[in-house]
Amino acid sequence: AMLTFFQNFRKVYVGEQAMHSSKVYTRLSEKLGLQDHLMVLNVTVTKLLTNLKVFATCEEVISMTLNLFQDLAAGYMSGKLLLKIDTINFMLTNHSQEHFPFMQEYCNTRNRTTFYFTLGRLLFMEDTPGQFKAFMSPFDSIMQQLSSFAGDPNSFRSDAVKAAIIGIMRDLRGIAMATNSRKTYGLLFDWIYPKHFPIILRAVEVWTDVPQVTTPVLKFVSEFVLNKTQRLTFECSSPNGILLFREVSKIIVAYGNRILQMTSVSDAYTQKYKGIWICLSMLTRALGGNYVNFGVFELYGDPALQDALNIAIKMGLSIPLNDVLGYRKVGKAYFALLDVLCSNHASFVASQDLATFKLMLSSLEAGLKSLDVSISSQCASAIDSFAGYYFNQTTKGEPPSQAAQNMASHLTAEPNLLPEILKTLFEIILFEDCSNQWSLSRPILSLILINEQFYTTLKMQITSSLPSDKQQKLLGCFDKLMTDVSRTLEPRNRDRFTQNLTVFRHDFRTKN
Repeated sequence: AMLTFFQNFRKVYVGEQAMHSSKVYTRLSEKLGLQDHLMVLNVTVTKLLTNLKVFATCEEVISMTLNLFQDLAAGYMSGKLLLKIDTINFMLTNHSQEHFPFMQEYCNTRNRTTFYFTLGRLLFMEDTPGQFKAFMSPFDSIMQQLSSFAGDPNSFRSDAVKAAIIGIMRDLRGIAMATNSRKTYGLLFDWIYPKHFPIILRAVEVWTDVPQVTTPVLKFVSEFVLNKTQRLTFECSSPNGILLFREVSKIIVAYGNRILQMTSVSDAYTQKYKGIWICLSMLTRALGGNYVNFGVFELYGDPALQDALNIAIKMGLSIPLNDVLGYRKVGKAYFALLDVLCSNHASFVASQDLATFKLMLSSLEAGLKSLDVSISSQCASAIDSFAGYYFNQTTKGEPPSQAAQNMASHLTAEPNLLPEILKTLFEIILFEDCSNQWSLSRPILSLILINEQFYTTLKMQITSSLPSDKQQKLLGCFDKLMTDVSRTLEPRNRDRFTQNLTVFRHDFRTKN
């Protein structure tokens, strides 16, 4: 009840939108001697600190306490005010388990991330590298202790090491979430690389079969490689982006090779799928972060990129398609990776064997039918990138690249792959209520241009499947679809086709 009161009081009377001259402070001054925001914040923070120390075993109280603490630190003005309070400065210099016993309770492991996310926000509000070094010193001690056990697998599998890994990974993830600028991210990067990454890799290698350990480890790395607010921007002469991706590759390969060997599990999602989708998400973030020149790996014979892509595809395809579509987080991670691969690494997609190539495209077709709009849009984007790449490669008037030749070979062996996708897209556009019509329209033009002969056949197939009274109407709509549309994928031409498709859908679905 007290936390709810403090939370509602904060929303109205503390922070950016609060009225400084509010009459409530006059009454608080008269009755309680609390004259301004700072004094009220001091009382609030004192209560929060008491909760964190006294109610260590009550997860609900700890969670509500940390959520209020996070909300107070989220605002610029309230955050600056917090830094003037002695209690907050004490927390920034004394934040270990000895001072906050709630961190020792397993039920609070998730709350540790929120706690350090909030402390990180406050820490990074001021430009003090020296303070950051002091803040990280307890983590240095824990990492050194873990390093002393890393050489012996039996010692590294102890309960004490397990608890230490889970705790520090959750803590570091919170700090990583708080780094929103190039400078603050650089501080954390310099602290963790290269000194501490071997411990992270070792944890994945030794604890692969224990998701309570691997989940926080993989989630930390996934957060660490996310280029939000352009925080991962290195100097043009810096190799840090490449070095970071090599570490990511090692972790994905280590986890993937071991998790694929686990064939019989009691809970497939918890023990396998969850770790796999986090790895896929991690790789997608690294591939799409724009801080790595991936051409360097092939140029210098470094297998890091190829190894990561190969094991990621194996992990993704090891999950039955029904499960990919059934578990939302798995599906979002899987299709996001395929989208990035088709957009930026089409040659890798083309280099796969026929069975793998067919599985990838078939899963994209299934994803188009997903009720989750974000998934169907990602699948449409991936198909558009793939079909656009193939069309541009085969019509540029030069000998096609090796990737285009591989694609042609696969499509010759499986001639129905792309036509089935085009048929699915038209059926969704014509007969279903889709809120992402624009996204679904983009790959249609690419697929039509690749195989115009099939498009003619498809028109007749769809039309003949309708009642006779609607057939002529649909044929008339089809006749107008390609009006003023040329055989190119130039942006203006694509936009014209999208407009035509909107009219096509509207005219067909409108009752005369």
